[in-house]
Amino acid sequence: MFVLSPTSSQSLLFSPLPKPPKCSNPIKAECYHCYFEAAIKRNQLNLDHSTRRYGPTQKTKRILDLKAKALTSNQAETTPRCVVLDIEGTTTPISFVTDVLFPYARDNVRVHLEETYETVDTKDDIKLLRSQVEDDLQNGVAGAVPVPSDDAGKEAVIAALVANVEEMIKADRKITSLKQLQGHIWRTGFEKNEIKGVVYDDVSPALERWHASGVKVYIYSSGSRLAQRLIFGYTNYGDLRKYLCGFFDTKVGYKREATSYIEISESLGVDKPSDILFITDVIQEAEAAKAAGLEVVISVRPGNVSLPENHGFKTIESFTEIPF
Repeated sequence: MFVLSPTSSQSLLFSPLPKPPKCSNPIKAECYHCYFEAAIKRNQLNLDHSTRRYGPTQKTKRILDLKAKALTSNQAETTPRCVVLDIEGTTTPISFVTDVLFPYARDNVRVHLEETYETVDTKDDIKLLRSQVEDDLQNGVAGAVPVPSDDAGKEAVIAALVANVEEMIKADRKITSLKQLQGHIWRTGFEKNEIKGVVYDDVSPALERWHASGVKVYIYSSGSRLAQRLIFGYTNYGDLRKYLCGFFDTKVGYKREATSYIEISESLGVDKPSDILFITDVIQEAEAAKAAGLEVVISVRPGNVSLPENHGFKTIESFTEIPF
């Protein structure tokens, strides 16, 4: 029987097929199997001897090209379609929120309400605050005081609202009525250049990189969507909203509840929740997002609350550690 050495097999793969040798017994097809296998392999690699001769260099290049293609395909499969970012402790120092935004809102509640009392936005804010205060009074929330009707006069209404808002801010409550009012107060501060948003140095380059690669980036914060747009619209790195595709706040649900992240997944229209990478500094938020099926990374920044031991989540200290 006719037998080919390994070297002969390689030459057959990358050279025109020679005429097969004559067999002493035509019934036996073994003498053709090497040529047949070489032809199949060459076809699988899209090799055509009639248009180009393939030597060792071309073979090596072809193999490298195939490996690169496989690597690119694998990376595309593992790269999330969307990134959802927390703000406080993730993109922005906690100190900016606690030492700048909250005090500004607290110190300007009365002035803001007095100057905008008759506007549509403020009327809506007051309506939400009245409803929240009524619930707080029924539930015995400390610091809640009744808000009189409009018949009591503007000053009486504002005085009660200020008292309630100050207590809400002190308790750092994540409620829509407070966040909406704060957003409107902060809007005035940003527009007057009395406030400028702050993001970590690695945030702007990461947003630009993800945007360029087609990864959609969203923000999910307990702050109102208006407040979120203001923070990223007036930052120390300029307007970063061009890199963001949308904003989620407590209207989608509270950040420590898995149903909120299910709602976000359905809103973004991904094939599966794991197509979303959620980055936060809060362990309870990480656990809720994981329960909803999202990929989760915890942000470890200066000033953040320490994480419990054996929490089981991947952590990063900079967005440069995100491998895409």
